[in-house]
Amino acid sequence: MASLKSSPSSSSSVPPGRWKNDVFLSFRGEDTRNNFVDHLYSALLQKGIHAFKDDEKLDKGKPVSTELLKAIEESRFSVVVISKTYADSSWCLDELVKIMECQVHMGQMVLPVFYHVDPSHVRGQKRDFDTAFQQHEDTFKGEMEKVNKWRKALAAAANLSGWHVTETGNGGESAIIKEIHYKKSPY
Repeated sequence: MASLKSSPSSSSSVPPGRWKNDVFLSFRGEDTRNNFVDHLYSALLQKGIHAFKDDEKLDKGKPVSTELLKAIEESRFSVVVISKTYADSSWCLDELVKIMECQVHMGQMVLPVFYHVDPSHVRGQKRDFDTAFQQHEDTFKGEMEKVNKWRKALAAAANLSGWHVTETGNGGESAIIKEIHYKKSPY
């Protein structure tokens, strides 16, 4: 099992010292920026884990998409906080495609957090996720390959072992945050 502070393994295709960030946080801002993700980010920093959060780490005056993709590549772990409207955002889905590519090609560890969503709905792209992809199919009619990449990346992330943050019943958000940064990853 790898902890969030682990160093890159020798089997990784990324040379030692390549990781600029311990963790890249991928999330839908309107759902989680000022609550769960803010608390998780603070807890990681307090633990000495260097986390990339877009509103804290983007260089002013540089293209956002280029900076985010670079930050993903330079991160040892990605914590993907999948919330109700995560799939509504083409921006989030583009990030997720890059994250899943980095998992395959660079050995990045991807840790999903299902925030107030049923993981089976994410995997099966049901309910809110089905609605989001129907809208994307309408919006990106000439770019179905892109939409299919988004679908594949979301399904792949949802098939990984992670944490399920429910609105009630599992000790609250702080308990999950402690599990994420105090314990080993779920692998």
